[in-house]
Amino acid sequence: MKIRTPLSCCVVTSAVLAFASPATARQLASARPTAAGSSDKADTKAKPQAPALTEEYRLGSGDKIRVEVYKDTQLSQSVQVRPDGKITLPLIGDVQADNKTPIQLRDVITTQLKTYMTNPVVTVIVVEASAAVAYVVGEVTHPGTINLQGGPITALQAIAMAGGLKDFANAKNIRILRKGPSGAVQTIAFNYKDAIRGSGTPVYLRPGDTMVVPD
Repeated sequence: MKIRTPLSCCVVTSAVLAFASPATARQLASARPTAAGSSDKADTKAKPQAPALTEEYRLGSGDKIRVEVYKDTQLSQSVQVRPDGKITLPLIGDVQADNKTPIQLRDVITTQLKTYMTNPVVTVIVVEASAAVAYVVGEVTHPGTINLQGGPITALQAIAMAGGLKDFANAKNIRILRKGPSGAVQTIAFNYKDAIRGSGTPVYLRPGDTMVVPD
């Protein structure tokens, strides 16, 4: 009795495929054994993706912006956000701009202009983001301001830019103080040790934030 080797199996299969009908050949080909060590299933393991940058720029005092009202050169204005967080526009007067995104400010201006004109089309452009800074204070090597004009910066990156934590810093209980739309201050907890391990969702700083690193 002869034992059929894997090589002879392949030869027989190839011969059958040569004389089989196209449909039968496809069925036989799909039943061929795979090579040793290979897998006929695709690797479905999800690849880690970078977190989406959902934080939009929020206006602050000192920012220079351009408010364009379509087909109305008198209402279109270049203005600067005052220290009280407001801008002044024709017809509608003072408008609170501080801590609003350009889109939110556009919507506020559009709503107020509807009292004076039909279907106003408004665009808000940030000309100079002079208020795009955050602050790091406490147990870091170089406390001070962090420039955010180059793009979004995480709390972990801000600590690195401040020279890192001091020896006695309380790395697990860092706080980020953020002014909300209503003026109330929100406290956001940040755990430095979790961040360097890559666990949790990155916390992105906003203009005007103050990161407090306790001892």
